[in-house]
Amino acid sequence: MLEANRQVSVRPATVSDAAALAEIFQSSWRQAYTGVIPYDQLAKTLAHRGERWWSRTIYRGGTYLILEVLGQPAGYASFGRARYPGPQEGEIYELYLSPLYQGLGFGEYLFEACRAALDQRGLKGLMVWVLSDNVAAREFYSHRGGVAKLRRIDLSLGAKLEKHGYVWD
Repeated sequence: MLEANRQVSVRPATVSDAAALAEIFQSSWRQAYTGVIPYDQLAKTLAHRGERWWSRTIYRGGTYLILEVLGQPAGYASFGRARYPGPQEGEIYELYLSPLYQGLGFGEYLFEACRAALDQRGLKGLMVWVLSDNVAAREFYSHRGGVAKLRRIDLSLGAKLEKHGYVWD
């Protein structure tokens, strides 16, 4: 899909990526959400989204991109039609990097690959929801031109968590 050079590439995820995706999910969520999401709910979410979950999700047609650095899985993203009504038709649902690869510019590859894929689908505008306490993610999207125009409270993870909706027109 996107190959910046031979060392960094973004491609559609396959079922054979399930173990790597589970590891990226687990390590990135532990880093980002320990102390933000209640411990028992975080542990439950991490246990639920293991290798088996990833295999089934991709097999059933889940749209995921995987970032590889030097041939090794380093991050993933999922995207599609916006889940909430509004002028933005496209949404990035998840974008996570293994902690080892964070802060080095690799997230930009995934972000741009998602934007390109949404453009190919003819979806106008983009949005991303980010937990307010996830300062690194908020800065990431702000630096890419996103504007935090929306706010909502999410109760799905066992606590009252504020989210910001970043939008691009």
